[in-house]
Amino acid sequence: MGRPTEDVEYEQMLLGRHDLAHHRGGRHKNALMDRSAYVLLSRIRVQGPMSNGELSDAFGLDASTLNRQTAATTRAGLAERIADPEGGMARKFRITDKGARLLDEERDRIVHALDRVMHDWPDDDISAFAGYLKRFNSGIEQLSKRPWPRP
Repeated sequence: MGRPTEDVEYEQMLLGRHDLAHHRGGRHKNALMDRSAYVLLSRIRVQGPMSNGELSDAFGLDASTLNRQTAATTRAGLAERIADPEGGMARKFRITDKGARLLDEERDRIVHALDRVMHDWPDDDISAFAGYLKRFNSGIEQLSKRPWPRP
């Protein structure tokens, strides 16, 4: 028998391979947006408009990777570049109405998939699981010094 963290490693590896947004009735369908856009827009929605530098720091991504992600998100009409609302020099990305609508639809799809996966779980178990996930994510955020703002 290994250490309990070995069990956590294995289960989080398995969790990482599942794609709930694309899974419907055993078939994979196109999501409304790719994972990077989903995460990017989720962060901007909670935190407000962000510059490339702020996004790069928040995600720990190099500039070229972040530029590809923001360019694709902007081309798709999900985000737009605006002047800094606080008067700074850097332009910032803000979620568009289309981006907000598709983000809500994608989140609803994922929540629906989670509802199906946990259909026989008591609400107390789901709440406890969410609490453990938050604690786990918060520990990672503390180590990486990249806290994720929560609504």
